[in-house]
Amino acid sequence: MNRSELQPNEIGNYYWRYINLLPEKADLIDTLISNTHDFVGFLNELPKDKWHYSYEDGKWNILEMLQHIIDTERVFQYRALSFARGEEKPLPGFDHDRFAEMSDAGRRLPKDLISEFQANRDSAIYLFKSFNQEMLKRTGNMNGVPASPRAIGFIMAGHVLHHIDLITKKYL
Repeated sequence: MNRSELQPNEIGNYYWRYINLLPEKADLIDTLISNTHDFVGFLNELPKDKWHYSYEDGKWNILEMLQHIIDTERVFQYRALSFARGEEKPLPGFDHDRFAEMSDAGRRLPKDLISEFQANRDSAIYLFKSFNQEMLKRTGNMNGVPASPRAIGFIMAGHVLHHIDLITKKYL
């Protein structure tokens, strides 16, 4: 199951901005595994003085950004599981800014957040491995747009790439 197999009806237009950061031939499981490894390596190399840095008032620091990624992936995993299991009710959106504000990520240690990301992503990889091809293609309603579990998995990987790019350009 690679990215090029995704159909337009499997995900709302907004989310293609993340999916399109991945190669056409990207395999879902291989991509999640390599993306995890690459991101953890990237995070471990960040200078210590950058973790609390914010490039502009009102923008998240890197601790908050990493907590945002973890929170978002937890929500996306629930959505993927729900749709794979045939949930027909629409699932609500979430306010990622409110989640970040309420997370108290600034008191966390970088190594703890990195470990939490790793554990959460490892769990996601097992989840996506558990889905058969039919489950991966089932669609549900996620915050008013269609979504399939496989599209959600590719969004997760692309979302990380988006934040690596943001950190590289605005924080380093």
